[in-house]
Amino acid sequence: MKILVSDNLSSLGVDILKKEDGFEVDVNTGLSKEELIKIIPNYDGLVVRSATKVTADVIEAASNLRVIGRAGVGVDNIDLDAAGKKGIIVMNAPDGNMITTAEHAMALMMSMSRNIPQAANSLKQEKKWSPKTFMGVELYGKTLGIVGMGRIGSVVAERAKGFAMKVIAYDPFVNKEHAEKIGVELVELKELLQRADFLSLHTPKIDGKYLLGKEEFNIVKPGLRIINCARGGLIDEAALVQAIKDGKVAQAALDVYSQEPLPADSPLLEVNEIICTPHLGASTEEAQDKVAIAICDQIIDYLKYGSIRNAVNMPSIDEETLRKIKPFLELGEDLGKIASQLAAGPVTQVKVQYNGEVAETDVKPITISVLKGLLERAIDGINMVNAPFLAKERNIEVQEMKTNEIKDYTSTIQVHVTTKEGTREITGSIFGKGDPRIVKIDDYYFEAVISKHMLILSNKDVPGVIGNLGNALGKHNINIAGFHLGRIGENGNAVSVINIDSPPTSEALRELRETSNVLEVYSVVI
Repeated sequence: MKILVSDNLSSLGVDILKKEDGFEVDVNTGLSKEELIKIIPNYDGLVVRSATKVTADVIEAASNLRVIGRAGVGVDNIDLDAAGKKGIIVMNAPDGNMITTAEHAMALMMSMSRNIPQAANSLKQEKKWSPKTFMGVELYGKTLGIVGMGRIGSVVAERAKGFAMKVIAYDPFVNKEHAEKIGVELVELKELLQRADFLSLHTPKIDGKYLLGKEEFNIVKPGLRIINCARGGLIDEAALVQAIKDGKVAQAALDVYSQEPLPADSPLLEVNEIICTPHLGASTEEAQDKVAIAICDQIIDYLKYGSIRNAVNMPSIDEETLRKIKPFLELGEDLGKIASQLAAGPVTQVKVQYNGEVAETDVKPITISVLKGLLERAIDGINMVNAPFLAKERNIEVQEMKTNEIKDYTSTIQVHVTTKEGTREITGSIFGKGDPRIVKIDDYYFEAVISKHMLILSNKDVPGVIGNLGNALGKHNINIAGFHLGRIGENGNAVSVINIDSPPTSEALRELRETSNVLEVYSVVI
């Protein structure tokens, strides 16, 4: 089997591949797209970092390629859809950067608290000895707020406690028992922003929305110091600059940005209170060795033994089974995504009930797809392989039930999600040749189309509500693409699924929630 390493990879990983019996390894870096397309048909495996762009054209030319390994976490440089359709497994190495990214977050926190970059620059470049200019603050006794208690966030919490900091965290997918093991206090995001002296972000970007924008900066504890080693786009950078100028935020230390490389004229570079590093989170020798070793071991295990670890684009099932259940895989994932946005609080239990013909298939991959959808908003890098393990890690009980009984639909999938606030039930079915629909939410029946942007709301079933909703959405230039109403009887409550062409603004949601006779409004993104 032939393996191409097309980016600079630690020699420890390359040596593992070269020493494996039956493997022929070529290291050929700096290839143009045309050069890669020309030679890729010769290879069974491809190992990349971030430089090589594995586009749909490259994948189309890869007539023999079986696996792509990304030595790192992000797979933005790989066309996952094209690889999946071609039957090519895409794997990453999500754990290798964990320690180094956490340590970089701590380094930025300490550098920021003591103004180290600014002081060093003043002394070395300007030849000024001015210690009073760079008065800092201690970490001791301060409150650190962490958004996202995954692997990296948990390591940061552990390190921060070594500095005698009090750690609070916001993560809707971590339950109290798991938080207690880590030794942190779980709070809502608003409370975290109001209490934290330091704030460290360790969450994926969700729905293209800012986690920290103008509204959030208006409620933070004065003097907040912010660290972001997670993802660019989590912070509204213009709003951050203004919040520092207004005295609401004292400092920030950033390693990731909305646009990378960071433009030379970025306002972030003009603010002395902001420390900027050029995406160094994974830039240690140890981390590069770890991800190289991990991805090369995974490729060997797959090509020689069929074992799939850290796949990001497809379940480990045979082609015939995949063809049969693919519509239900997609439906299950969508139901999980919807449930995650309707359920309040950390999930403690997930029950998936299969009814009708779908119950006669191998439903385990579908259950995994439900978990993937359920956890995707909270966990960066989740896939069909690691979703069950991450659910178990968070003490989420997973139950799977099947019945061949056919009632109103040939096949249905019911997803019951339980939190300490109660249980939400979402049921879906496949219409025609693969059209997914929501057919029930809790006790309310309808046949609602699933779209990228939806509003799911409950209201008192009285005249005028629908008209008021339409007026409110129209006022904010949000077009209604579909409207599906479910109710139990007259003069009760109703639930509506509204398909919209664009995501609602926070102002639009606020107005909808204040609309007469509207009880709850959820903005759902698929």
